[in-house]
Amino acid sequence: MFFWIEDGTCQLIRSGCDPLSLEKGDFVLLRTTLSFTLTSSQEVEPLDSVIAVAAKHEGRLKLGSGQERPISLHMGKFLFSTANQDLLTGLLPSIVQIPSRSPKLDRLHNLLTLMESEGRDPGPGSEFIIVRLVELALVEILRMSAASNLPSQTVDPVNSGLLAGLRDPVAGKAIRAMHADVAQEWSVDALARLCSVSRSAFATRFRAVVGIGPIAYLLRWRMALAKEALKSGTARVEEIAFSVGYKSASAFSTAFTRAVGCSPSRFAES
Repeated sequence: MFFWIEDGTCQLIRSGCDPLSLEKGDFVLLRTTLSFTLTSSQEVEPLDSVIAVAAKHEGRLKLGSGQERPISLHMGKFLFSTANQDLLTGLLPSIVQIPSRSPKLDRLHNLLTLMESEGRDPGPGSEFIIVRLVELALVEILRMSAASNLPSQTVDPVNSGLLAGLRDPVAGKAIRAMHADVAQEWSVDALARLCSVSRSAFATRFRAVVGIGPIAYLLRWRMALAKEALKSGTARVEEIAFSVGYKSASAFSTAFTRAVGCSPSRFAES
C-alpha cells in the first residue's frame, strides 16, 4: 500500500515502533502485512478503514469530528504476481518514507498523477499505459529509497533486504554475480573470494544486510525464475532445470517441491 499526504499532518502508528510523523507532501510505501494506524492524535479511537469505505455512500470519505483542518491523502496499492509475491515482500523494506523535501519526489508524483488521470479518462491502450506507469512508479520509489537509506557501511536489521543488499559493496557484488549467472555452482567460499573477503566475514555480512544467507538467497532466486518460466509455459521442465542450475529434471523437481510445496508440473497447471 502507498499513500502521500496532500494536505495536513498526521502520525503513522505501528506496534512496537515509535510514531512516524508525516506532513504535507510526504510519501509512504508500506507492506500490507503490517498493521498500522494513521491518526492526527493518538487519543482518537481508530476506525477500521475497510468498514469505513464499505459504509460510504457517496462523495469523499470524511472521518472524525475534530475542528482542525481535515487530512487529505491519496492512496493506492501495488499487486505482485502471486508466483513470487513471497520473494518480493520478504526482501523489500517493510516501510519506505520519502519526505516532501526530497528533490526527486516530483518525478513520482507526476507518475502517480498520470495513472490517476488515465484511470479517470481511459482511452485506447489505457490498460497497457497504466501497467507501465505502475511499474515505473514502483521502480522510482525503490530507487529513491536506496539512495536515501543508511550509508553503505551501516547495517540496520530493520532496513535489511534486497535493496540494502544491492547497495552494500560486499553483498551487492555477490547478488549481482548470482543474478548474472544463476546456473553457476555458487558456494559461500566462491562468493567470498569474488568479494575479496573471508568466508566467515562474507556470510555474516550477507545475512546481516539481506536478512538471509547467500545460498538461501540463491535458492529463492532460482525458484523465483523457475516459477515465472513454469507459469509462462514457454519451456519444458528439463530446460528450466538446467537454466536455473540443476543438472537433472529430477534434482530440480525435488528442490522445487521442497521449496514450493508442489511439483513443477502441478505448479504450472495451477
